[in-house]
Amino acid sequence: MKKFTPDLYYKNIFEINYKKLKKDKIKYIFFDVDNTILPYTTSNVSKEVKDLFNKLKKDGFVLILMSNSGSKRINKIKDDLKIDAYTSSFKPLKKNYKKILKKYNKHEIIFVGDQIITDVFGAKRNDLKVILLDRLDNKEPLTTRINRIFERLVIKINKFERGKYYE
Repeated sequence: MKKFTPDLYYKNIFEINYKKLKKDKIKYIFFDVDNTILPYTTSNVSKEVKDLFNKLKKDGFVLILMSNSGSKRINKIKDDLKIDAYTSSFKPLKKNYKKILKKYNKHEIIFVGDQIITDVFGAKRNDLKVILLDRLDNKEPLTTRINRIFERLVIKINKFERGKYYE
């Protein structure tokens, strides 16, 4: 069950201890998009998210979006944030991870997402560190709602508690 357990767990992207990540020699932060940095129902990036991403870039982090969503929506978000993005990633499948990770040192990457099945499991099965966040909104597409059913089972078996944040 370790493949379903995040390394760190925070409420949202604003609560993450980025100084600790820097100290741990993390250079690349891969962010899921839907319900991680903004609700699934919008493509409009808030000023707070833009400000955070600009600060993180100034602090030397390389920020990258990795989403199962299609390019039309994610490219708008990518352009607003002025960062790279990988779309239609089919997380948690390994194929796209392997292709993407050839460009980076795995030990310098952390993945940030809101789902245990796609984000945590996808990152862990590719030997990446991962931060789990609470989802931003309960409105989600059907595939995500189905994943949440499996997620509840994993949480129960794993004795992981949502809302108990840890570093």
